[in-house]
Amino acid sequence: MTETTIQFSSSSEVKRWLETQTSSTLTPVHAQARKLRNDTNSSLQLVAEVSKQLFDTSSKEIEKRNMKVYNRARALNKLARLFLDRLKKLSPPEQVSYDSLSRYVQETQKVIFVTEIDIKNWFPRISPFFIMDRRKFLAVYERAKQAYTTLNDYITKEYVKTKTLEEALQQINELQNVEKQLVVLGEDKEKIKSERLPIEQEIAVLEEKISELRCKGPIDKLNMVNCEIDSLTNELKHALRHMQKPFIKMQALAIGGGGGGITPDELNKINQYLETPFNALVVEKPGYPMLKEILIKLEGLMAEDKLKLKPDKARKAMESVNEILHKDSLGSLQTRCVEMVTNRDQLVASSKMDEIKQNLAQFQEQVDLLKARKTSVETHEAVKENAHKESLDKISNLKRTIERNVANSINKKIQIA
Repeated sequence: MTETTIQFSSSSEVKRWLETQTSSTLTPVHAQARKLRNDTNSSLQLVAEVSKQLFDTSSKEIEKRNMKVYNRARALNKLARLFLDRLKKLSPPEQVSYDSLSRYVQETQKVIFVTEIDIKNWFPRISPFFIMDRRKFLAVYERAKQAYTTLNDYITKEYVKTKTLEEALQQINELQNVEKQLVVLGEDKEKIKSERLPIEQEIAVLEEKISELRCKGPIDKLNMVNCEIDSLTNELKHALRHMQKPFIKMQALAIGGGGGGITPDELNKINQYLETPFNALVVEKPGYPMLKEILIKLEGLMAEDKLKLKPDKARKAMESVNEILHKDSLGSLQTRCVEMVTNRDQLVASSKMDEIKQNLAQFQEQVDLLKARKTSVETHEAVKENAHKESLDKISNLKRTIERNVANSINKKIQIA
């Protein structure tokens, strides 16, 4: 027949039930453990008292300067001080538990172990002096060892049987503490969230204002003009695509002193048409006279085959030269380029544009500050979120551990929701 699992809805409920189930077992164990702890502590206090007597007696003998006793008195004085220093470090636990008493027993064992060695090594050397004091010390010390042995035997043979049960109760206390922490962490998360949401809303409002400024009015017109300038630039590059190689050859010829009658100004203009053709055409006078002068010289150099162009490249270059020189193929393009540059410069120089730029800069600065605050809040929020998850995991692990310990110690199946 399957054993029924007892269900508990809260840690408080399981704690009350387990205390009821275990009081008859744990109460006498704890009472005996407290008694043996007190007995051991009292015995060790008596050892400390007789150690103080050894210290006082030896100090008086040292003051007398009796050379027969002096060296042995100094040895006993040092030994008694060692005993006292060790015993001062022993601190019996206020709350009785298997773990706390086990630590106390281990610490006491270390003190007894080294004290035993000191007694065997030094008491024979102190003989025959201080015999009554040493006998009194040894009598008290033996009773302390017996008290320690009784406590140690009880812990290792009897108390250990209820260790798992006691751990279950301690784990319930820990579970309740973690549950309280979880509540606080949940409140902290909500508080931080209430700080983050207004910041996000403020950022959204400012970014909407920035978007409106950029998509309307002078800035929108400027963006359209810049797009048209990009389009005109591509159109011009396409129109001059067959002039790239001839211009580069002309540069090399002029720099190398190969003639052609190219002036320094024309050389600079050739370089400008190669690198920034839009700007080169815009700054030309109407009808682009300098470009035409360069093309006339280019035409002559190509006729004399001074540029050493491949036939196909030379043919295409001559066609482009003819289009530009004799058919004014760049005339309307120059007019549109100049018009766009004029529009751009007017928009950039307008007072309305200055006002918009100032507003944009102000709004963007506010957004940057708010985003920095948001990042700080989100970091804090992430820390709390991680702590919240860790607490949930810890609560789950504690519940399962308590269930196992109860099953192992009193053979009853429980489940904590």
